[in-house]
Amino acid sequence: MVRKFICSLSLCACFLSLSAQKSVVDYVNPFIGTTNFGTCNPGAVRPNGLMSVTPFNVMGSDENVFDKDKRWWSTPYLYENVFLTGFAHTNLSGVGCPDLGALLTLPTTGELCVDYRDYGTTYSDEKASPGYYSVMLSKYGIRAELTATARTSLERYTFPAGQSHILLNLGEGLTNESGASVRRVSETEFEGTKLLGTFCYAPQAVFPIYFVLRVNKKPASSGFWKKQRPMEAEAEWDSDQGKYKLYTNYGRDLSGDDIGVWMNFETQQDEQIEVSMGVSFVSIENARENLEAEQSGRHFDDICLQARQEWEEQLSRISVEGGTEDQKTIFYTALYHMLIHPNIVQDVNGQHPTMESDHIGRSAQGTERYTVFSLWDTYRNVSQLLTLVYPEKQEQMLRSMIQMYEESGWFPKWELYGRETYTMDGDPAAAYIADAALSSARFDVDFNKAFQGLWKSATDTTSQNKVRPYLKDFIDYGYVPMLNAHDISVSNCLESCVNDYALGRLADRLGYKAEAQILQQRSLAYRRYYDPSVGSFCPVWKDGSFLRPFNPRAGENFSVASGFHEGSAWNYTFAVPHDVDGLAKLMGGKKKYIDKLEWIFTSGLFDPANEPDIIYPYLFSRFKGEEYRTQKWARWALDKFFKNEPDGLPGNDDTGTMSCWAVFTMMGLYPDCPGSQTFTLTAPVFKKITIRLNKKYYDNDQIVILSDGDDRLSKVKKYSISESELVRTRELRLY
Repeated sequence: MVRKFICSLSLCACFLSLSAQKSVVDYVNPFIGTTNFGTCNPGAVRPNGLMSVTPFNVMGSDENVFDKDKRWWSTPYLYENVFLTGFAHTNLSGVGCPDLGALLTLPTTGELCVDYRDYGTTYSDEKASPGYYSVMLSKYGIRAELTATARTSLERYTFPAGQSHILLNLGEGLTNESGASVRRVSETEFEGTKLLGTFCYAPQAVFPIYFVLRVNKKPASSGFWKKQRPMEAEAEWDSDQGKYKLYTNYGRDLSGDDIGVWMNFETQQDEQIEVSMGVSFVSIENARENLEAEQSGRHFDDICLQARQEWEEQLSRISVEGGTEDQKTIFYTALYHMLIHPNIVQDVNGQHPTMESDHIGRSAQGTERYTVFSLWDTYRNVSQLLTLVYPEKQEQMLRSMIQMYEESGWFPKWELYGRETYTMDGDPAAAYIADAALSSARFDVDFNKAFQGLWKSATDTTSQNKVRPYLKDFIDYGYVPMLNAHDISVSNCLESCVNDYALGRLADRLGYKAEAQILQQRSLAYRRYYDPSVGSFCPVWKDGSFLRPFNPRAGENFSVASGFHEGSAWNYTFAVPHDVDGLAKLMGGKKKYIDKLEWIFTSGLFDPANEPDIIYPYLFSRFKGEEYRTQKWARWALDKFFKNEPDGLPGNDDTGTMSCWAVFTMMGLYPDCPGSQTFTLTAPVFKKITIRLNKKYYDNDQIVILSDGDDRLSKVKKYSISESELVRTRELRLY
C-alpha cells in the first residue's frame, strides 16, 4: 500500500500562518526518520516536553511490516505499516530499545470490540507538523487529531452519526512491562497507573506512569475489560467468534494485565469529542493537577496554536538563507528532532521522581528537572549544540545530572525516568559535563561538585561502580583486557579514553593538577589495541596477546563482534579524536593514516548508523593539505544519508544525535572532540546562517556564518576555530 506523507499544513486553525512568509515550523517534516530504523515518530510533542502522543501501528495485523507480538521493535510507529491500533502517550524518539509507548486510546464505531486485532484499522490522509498530527481512520470514517502541552495531551475525534466508542487499552504498548490499574472517578473521568520499564533488558529500570483521562461529553455507558488466558477461564472464550468475551462486571476499578476502558456514545454526523490526558511520574494527584493547570478552560485549536508558537521560538534560534527547500526541511527537521529529548519530568508543582529511589524530589520554582539522558550518544554533538544555542536548557540539564549524583551517588549513564539502565559503554557523563564546563558559556553550575562525582566514577574499583565495571582491570593492566569471545572490551576502553581526556582537561581547569595528569595518561590506553599486522584495533587478552583469528570486519551491520559494541573494528579504529597525531604515528605516519581513513570511505566501511565513526569525515582536517577530504566526505555523507523522506536518517536517531550531526554539518562546523573546545570548519549548505546567542550566557548576541554557496568545497581556507573565538565572532566567512 503506497501512502504519501503531508507535513506542515492541515485543516486545523493552528496551522494558518499569520503572514505570507513561510515559517520555520513549516519546514519541519515529522515523517523523516520514521523508517529505515530511524525510530522517530510523527506525533505531537512540545519542545523537551514530558508528554508526546503519537500513532501506534506496530502490532496486530498481517498487513503490518512488523507485528508487535515479536516484541523487538523500538518505535510506536513505522511508516511502512498500515494498521493503527491506537494513539500512544509518552514516547521515546530515535532510540534502539523498546519502552514507554503505552496508554493507547482509539475511537471506533459500530459494534463494541475490545480486541486490538479486530478493532485496529487502516488509515489515510496523515498530516503532521510540530505539535500536531491528524489521520483518517478508514474503518470508521473518523478524523483523529492530536496535540499536546508539556505534560498533557488533547485528542479531537470527528465522528460519523451512529454508535461510537472511545477505548483506552492499558494492556498493550512498547514497554516490556505489563500490569496496570484503572478507576472510574466520574462518568467523564478515569484515573490509573501503568507499569513501564526494562529498557534494553535492564530489569531494575522499572517505574510507573500515572494518568487521568477525561472526555468532554458524558458517555451513554462505560465499563472495563480484561482478557483472561483460555487455560485460566475456558468458559469465557467464545470459540464461535474466536476471541475473548467482554467483561463488564468490575464495578468502579480494575487491576491486572490486558485491561482497558470502553465508553459508548451516540454521535451526530461530524460531532467532535475531545479526550484529555494528564500524566505524571509521581502520582495520580499530580497528573490531575498537570491537566488542570495546562488545559483548564482551553480547547484544541488554542493548545495546538500555542504548541506551534513554542516550536517557532525554539527553531528560529537558527535562521538560514539560501539552499533548496529540501535542504531547509532536512535542517529544521533535524533541529526539531534534537529538541525532543532530554525532556522535563517535574510536574507543575515541581515534584519529580528521584534517581534510583522511591523518594519524591521537588524542583525550585522556575527550574526544570530533566530525564532521558542518552549520554553515550549525546556527548558527541548534542551537548555542544545545546551549550551554543540553548544554554538555558543545558544549564538545567547539567543541574539535573548533578542532582542525580547527589541522590544516587553516581552520575547517570543512560538514565530513564529516574532509573539507570546502564546501556552502552564508558562513562559518557564525564565527556558531556566536562565539555560544557570548559565552554565560554557562563553557566551557574557547581562544576567542582560535578568533578568530585566524576572522579569517583573514574577511580572507584569496587563492585559498587556499575558505571565503569571494568575499571579495576583497566587500571591494573593499563587497558581493558578481553575476558571472553563476546565482550566489548575495546569499545569500553576507547570510550574511557575519550571520557578521561575530557575529564582531565576539566581537572586541569579546576586546578586538580595531579588528577589531570593521571587522566591524561589513561586517555592514551587505546594504543595497546593497535595491531600493525591487520592495521586496526584488535582485542587483547590478559596475557597481552591479540585475539586470533581476528576479522576486523566482524560486527558490520550490528552483528556480534569480539571486543566491539554495535560495530566493527573499522568503525572504532579512528575513534580517537583526542590524539589523532598519536594514532597516526602508530599507523606509520600521516600518509598512512590519511590513506587508511580514505579507504574506509571508498571501501564502503563508513557506517553513520552508529556513533563511534560519525567523527570520521572531520578527521582529515587535522592535517594540513588534507582539509578538502573533510569537505568532500562530509558533504557526501550528508547528501547520501539525510533526505526529506521517511528513510531520511542513516539509522536510530539516538535522541537527536544523528540529526544533530546534520545540523552542524549543514552549518559548516562540527565539534571536533569532547573537551577540546574546537570546531572543524567546512563548506556550509546555506549562504547565510544566523545563530542567535543568549546574552545571559555570552557577550555576543549572534554569530553570522557566510558562504558564497559555491559547491567547490575546497574554497574554504579556514579549517578550525576555537569555541571561545566562535562565540566572539560576529561574522564568520567560509569562502
